[in-house]
Order: sequence, then C-alpha cells, then structure tokens
Amino acid sequence: MSVARYEVFIIVGLLMAIGTFFKLTGYYYINSDWFWFLAGVGLSIEGSIELAKQQQFQRKYKVISREEYERLIRKR
Repeated sequence: MSVARYEVFIIVGLLMAIGTFFKLTGYYYINSDWFWFLAGVGLSIEGSIELAKQQQFQRKYKVISREEYERLIRKR
C-alpha cells in the first residue's frame, strides 16, 4: 500500500476545500463542473485505496460464513 495514494487523496480534498472557499469569498469564480470533477477523482482514489485494503485483508485472513463455521465445529 503506497502512502502516495493517501497524499493524493489529501491534496484533492484540500484543492476542493480551498477552491470552494475562494469561490464563496468572491475572490474568483470556479465552474461547478471542476468541483465535481475533483470530487470524482477523490472518490476514485478513495475507492481504489479501500479495494486494495480489502484485498489485502482477505489474503491475510480467511473469511468464512456462519454456515461454514458451524460445519467446521460439527466435524470436531
């Protein structure tokens, strides 16, 4: 898991927050399409981070259903 992914996610969030602040204060105008573009990029990065974490967890621990667990207990 690369730390760079987290840094990019933080940068995208900061860009969104700063851009919105400047737009609200009237410093300059930002088209809302750019805001939603950045939001989409941020969500995509977050989704890829979570997917990688989930795959790493599943490789490390075997997740079984309740039925499988009960079958294993009965076999003992």
